[in-house]
Amino acid sequence: MALGTAWAVRGQFGHEHGAAWAGAIGVLTVLVLANRSDWWQRLPTIVALGAIGWGVGGMMSYGVVVGYGRGVDWVNVSYGLCMLFVIGGLYGFIGGGLTGLTLESSENHKPAWASLITQMVAGAYLTWGILVYQLEWLMTPPRSELWAACLGAALALGWYQYRNGFHRSFTTALYTALGAGFGFAFGNFLQVLGSTSGIAFNWWNVMEYSLGFLGGLGMAYAVFAQNWPESRLPDKVANTWGWIFLIAVLPATNLVQQFNPEKFQAMAERFGLSNIDLFVAMEMGLAWGISLLAGVLLTIFFWSKISRLTKWKAQHARWLLMVYLAWYICLSNLLTAVWWGLGSLRDGLYWLNWLAILLLVSYTASSQKEFQTTSLATPRVVRLMLTSVLLLLILSWILINSHDGMSGSQIRFSLWK
Repeated sequence: MALGTAWAVRGQFGHEHGAAWAGAIGVLTVLVLANRSDWWQRLPTIVALGAIGWGVGGMMSYGVVVGYGRGVDWVNVSYGLCMLFVIGGLYGFIGGGLTGLTLESSENHKPAWASLITQMVAGAYLTWGILVYQLEWLMTPPRSELWAACLGAALALGWYQYRNGFHRSFTTALYTALGAGFGFAFGNFLQVLGSTSGIAFNWWNVMEYSLGFLGGLGMAYAVFAQNWPESRLPDKVANTWGWIFLIAVLPATNLVQQFNPEKFQAMAERFGLSNIDLFVAMEMGLAWGISLLAGVLLTIFFWSKISRLTKWKAQHARWLLMVYLAWYICLSNLLTAVWWGLGSLRDGLYWLNWLAILLLVSYTASSQKEFQTTSLATPRVVRLMLTSVLLLLILSWILINSHDGMSGSQIRFSLWK
């Protein structure tokens, strides 16, 4: 629910920076629920690396792919849903994979991060060049084809995990990819059905929520169902840089990319507001003011735990999660100008989700239940992926029989001319 809510909020921000903030919230929630003090001591490092992993997929374009799912012939609709399965799967594989690597890192078995990143960059560049420029395998022309770069990075990450014995993190990457991939495709199914229902709602947001919800479910299941080794000792420098990334760099990047006077001026003109200058000044001032206040207060409160490596407690991680998610929702509300009466139902639903997450996390912390580990064999998740694809083919047939054509549809393959 936390990652689903954050990913729905991410729709207001987009790109890598928005996905990274949402991913950070998902990873942070896993740490809160895991109830492991050795992970909490490395919390800023784990969350920052997990956030970067989830953010990588933000470079992929999928707007046209969503349009394929809104078509009227089975081939194009099936293609659209299956490609969304691939795109969502790449989000989840890299996000879940890097998160798993940080969790599996122990004193006797540490990832060589510089080597891994080099291999992922090389794999991304080579795969993108071969598939797109040599073989001309285009998923979504004329849009960006950086899905191929993410595919290369994911393959390099998976191969590194496999040959270096990071089997738990490899399994986490696979299950997260399964959840996020099916969540994205199933979300498109819900979006089309919702649009044909005549109910006035932001059905695009439902698709985003579905990706995050099922992607978070896959990541949480893989983490909680496996037996992880004792984590490596915390590193003061790594924790400090992780905190700077989460509290300063990531929010500032989102603010610079999404909050600009021209955007709010155009919004004020579109809605016919009388005092445009006041509207722009208040939106910009509130965004930077809330972010500065949140960042400073969080750093003051948690600085001793970051710099001196003093012990985190369950309530510390829990309240960091709730403040970090509330911060993201506040900025989203400013982007939609909900405080001026210009927002929509979804802006209120974010806060209802926030309250539900607070209650559920508090209940889980008080219950002190132990998670039962099990064996997650790789062939099992592969079978689940194949089953998911078959299910998507059935859902495609349902979609083409649900309408006679709708706005925003796209055609990838012109079979009948």
